[in-house]
Order: sequence, then C-alpha cells, then structure tokens
Amino acid sequence: MLAPTHVIYLTGLLDVRSVGDVRQQLNQLIDNSEGDVVVDLESLDALDATGLGLLVATHRRTQLLGRQLVLRHPVPAVIRILAATRLHRILHIERTPLPISA
Repeated sequence: MLAPTHVIYLTGLLDVRSVGDVRQQLNQLIDNSEGDVVVDLESLDALDATGLGLLVATHRRTQLLGRQLVLRHPVPAVIRILAATRLHRILHIERTPLPISA
C-alpha cells in the first residue's frame, strides 16, 4: 500500500515576501500528515534565493523524517533556476510529460 501524498499548490512568485507563509503551510502539512509532500509548481512563475532556500530546507526536513519532497510540474523558468543552481540533482522533480503529437 502506498503512503498518502499531500499537495501544496504554489502560484505567482516564491520570494522573500511570500516565503514565510509558504514555510508555515509546509511545516503544518509535514507536522500533520504522513507520506510524501508534493509542491505543485505548475503555476509558479519564478522564485528567488529565499524560495530556493525554503525548498532545500523542506527537502532536508522531509528526509530526516524518512519522507520525500516532490516538486511537481515546474515551469521552464523554474527548471532553469534549479538547473543553474544544480538543485535539480538533489531535489526530486516530476516534470510535465510532453504531449504526443501525431
């Protein structure tokens, strides 16, 4: 049986102004649930160093608890930032499948 998955959907910018609220949501989700923690990035336009720091800290916290942080469907701009910082090698990323054209 698979462990339950819990999802937080981020929109707009994950930056110094929004990171506090997102941190609180993530911590509440981690404290009150079991299984993987999924952050859906499909509607996230961009993130700054503070946002990256939050994702890394959340990754570490979930790992210590024997769980996994999953970044789902990041947009190309976010993928570029993760690749430039080499965080794509550390964080678990689920990319949106490319459409199959006939």
